[in-house]
Amino acid sequence: MKIKYAASLVPAIALTLILSPAIASAQTAGQDMKTAGSDTKSAAKKTGSGVKKGTVKATDKTKEGGTVAVDKTKETSVKAYDRTEEGAKKVFSPDSHTETKAKNRAKETKMETKDDASRAKQKAGDATKPQ
Repeated sequence: MKIKYAASLVPAIALTLILSPAIASAQTAGQDMKTAGSDTKSAAKKTGSGVKKGTVKATDKTKEGGTVAVDKTKETSVKAYDRTEEGAKKVFSPDSHTETKAKNRAKETKMETKDDASRAKQKAGDATKPQ
């Protein structure tokens, strides 16, 4: 009897071993499809987030560059006007030339300080924006 029992056990074990990978692979194929869908969704989100960050950063840098250009143009125009004024006063009123020169330098320094503060404020505002 023991031999019969052992003889019938061998085919059952063999059948189990043969069918196990087929059942397991059928379950993993469905899971693989779900995982692939999730991976694709995650990759699309990451790509979109990266594009948004790059766009926001480029916009901020462009805005910052435009502000700097406007400030420098303004400073140059004011300096040119002040130098012209100083030259005219030197020719027509040599005594007031030194006073005008000092007043103009103080005005230019104040303007540059104000522009620097404005740029720093803009950078701080850009840094606090969510990206």
